[in-house]
Amino acid sequence: MGKILYYVTLSGDNPFSNFLDQLSNNQQTKILRIFSNIKVYGLSSILPHVKKLSGTPFWEIRILGKDNIRVVYICPLKETVLVLHGFIKKSQKTPAREMETVLQRYKEWLSRRG
Repeated sequence: MGKILYYVTLSGDNPFSNFLDQLSNNQQTKILRIFSNIKVYGLSSILPHVKKLSGTPFWEIRILGKDNIRVVYICPLKETVLVLHGFIKKSQKTPAREMETVLQRYKEWLSRRG
């Protein structure tokens, strides 16, 4: 069984929740269904939708097809998924600015834990 946490800024803003709110109902349903499967069955239940981001400790959930949505996460604790960022992928390679956002959010999250 897994737990899903969304990264929240120091000021209390929830960037991933804001991203979700901008998506269509159909897109939101796809992402939330995957999160539900993680909670009930664990990460292995979503394997075809997951890819390791090479050279990083991060993973991405891939919503393919015309949506092409990416949700970047890390598992900082056992059975816990920390969702750091979501974006619509428009090119083959993950843009550097998206990865910078992920890294900055993770570093900030870590600094608050210690």
